[in-house]
Parts: sequence; structure tokens; C-alpha cells
Amino acid sequence: MAIGSGLGAQMGIAPETTYGTYVAPTRFIEFTKESLALKKTTQQSSGIAAGRLLPLSSRRVLTRKEVAGSIDLEIANKGMGLLVQALMGTTVTPVQQGAGPAYLQTHTLASVAGKSLTVQKGVPLTTGTVTKKNFLGCKVTSGEFSCEVGQMLTGSFEIDGRDVEETTALAAASYSNMSPFHFGQMALKTGAFGSEAALDGIRKVSCKVERPQDIERFYANGAALKKEPIENDQVKISGSLDSDYVATTLDDLHTTDGTTSMVWEFVGPLIAATFYETFRVTLPAIRIDEGPPVVDGFGVVKPSFNYVGLYDGTNMPKIELISTDTTL
Repeated sequence: MAIGSGLGAQMGIAPETTYGTYVAPTRFIEFTKESLALKKTTQQSSGIAAGRLLPLSSRRVLTRKEVAGSIDLEIANKGMGLLVQALMGTTVTPVQQGAGPAYLQTHTLASVAGKSLTVQKGVPLTTGTVTKKNFLGCKVTSGEFSCEVGQMLTGSFEIDGRDVEETTALAAASYSNMSPFHFGQMALKTGAFGSEAALDGIRKVSCKVERPQDIERFYANGAALKKEPIENDQVKISGSLDSDYVATTLDDLHTTDGTTSMVWEFVGPLIAATFYETFRVTLPAIRIDEGPPVVDGFGVVKPSFNYVGLYDGTNMPKIELISTDTTL
């Protein structure tokens, strides 16, 4: 019997083979909050019947079902691969580094066609009984990462799903000994691609990857459920760099509308040999949209530069993870 509050909640995920078809969870993530829920569209008959003062219950129909919401969590040193894969698109197999227990995942930006998840949520009643909701056909439509002074690296994933069912049994949750990445491990580098150098003065970084998709694919013969969403716009990458005004590097890029490569990484403890726990975002080309420094008082000038990620013509953005995970 679980604790009858959020303390007893759980969330498990698994990659689907067929969009919208349940797969038992293979990973259990430690989330901080979520908002996944069934969204339904109903219609109530407006037919007139002599003397009827209230709409008739039997004349209400369910015309459409879908799932929407988000999952917020701390980005940890294990168990992140499935969510990142669903965001970035590349089918990834961890590659062993050296002869030890370190494995590299390279999630290069690619199409997300065929990348869907089953997400199982366990919600405790006050009695301690955990109810289950299995969200099927979950597509990640955006992912945002953020870290600032004194805080952990966090992630927020927006989800669009096909349906929810509540009959398949709740899986027994199991967790690895995970540790979150944090500001003390953070570095930001800019410069020519492949030779980026540390940038001083950075206090906060965010990066958002949006995967626009047509989520309105409702057709006849579909039993009120959608077909798998299809990408219908280019990927959008954006973020912000909050800093103290210690140098003009970013300011100059704003003035000239110049381009630079950006590497945002977190390097944790040694796993083996020369391989460390790592979370790394590489954007081969960014440009600064706004954020030139202004003086608004006696304090240190603290510009916040907004950037967009673009294609440099050769290299694609990627997220790399080094962990002890041998599978996603």
C-alpha cells in the first residue's frame, strides 16, 4: 500500500513500436510535477421537445479524445535517454566508452516520425491505493532545459497523446541511484564549431527545442482518436543567456548579428578512465536576437541575451549524454 498523497505517485515510460499501442514501462522517472490528462470533446443535443426544461443525458455524445500536458523533472545522470530521444528524433544505441561502464548517447536532431511513448502514471487515492492511467501515443512537442546560479538543471517536456486507458495493470516502479546535474557542474562555451572556449560571466542558461506537428489528424473511421501527428514546420530552437557584463563577446555578436557555436554542458563525477557523467547541448550556430546591456541603477550591469539556434549548413544540433545506462 502506497502513501495516500503525491509521495506515493509514480511515472514510467516506454518507447512504442506502433503509435498508440501500449508498451509496459521500462524506465521510471523521478518527476517534480506533471499535468498529463485526457482532453475530451463532447456535444449536447439542442433538440426541442415539448415541455423538456433540461438537456437529456442520453443525447450527449463524445466526439473526440486526446491527451495533453507536460512532465517537469530534474535532469539526472541516468534514465534520461527515452525523453531526449523522443524530443530529438534520432534512434540511439548507447556506445561503450573505452572498456569501462561509461556509455555515450548522441541524440542528433532528426525527424520524430515514429517516435512515440507510452507514459504510465500512478496516482494515489487518500487510502493509499494507486490508480493507474496509461497515456498512449505520447509525442514530445517541445523540451526546455534551464539552470541558474545555485540550482539544478531542470527539464520540461510538453506532451501530445492519442488516448488513455485504465485497465492495464500498474507496473512495479524501480529506480536507479540517480543524481541530478547542477550549476556547480555547468560550463558554457562559444566560438568556432569544434573549438569553443569557456565564456565568463554566465549566470543562467535556457534552451528550448520545439517540434511543431499537426496534432489535429482526426478522421472518419478513427473512433474519435487521432492518427500520429506529422511534422508541419521547421524545428525552432531558442533560449536565453543571463550574465554579468564582464566582456563584450555576446554584445558584439548582437551588434554585428554574427554567428557562433554554443556548447552548454554539465560534467559530473568520473565513471571510469577519462569518462565523466555528462549532459551536453551543442548548437553549431546561434545568433543573438536581443539583449544589449542597459544601465538601470548602481549595480553590476546584467544583460540577458536571447538567442536562436540555426543550421550552419554542415552540423546538426545534438544532445549528448554519458552515463552508465547501457540501454535507453
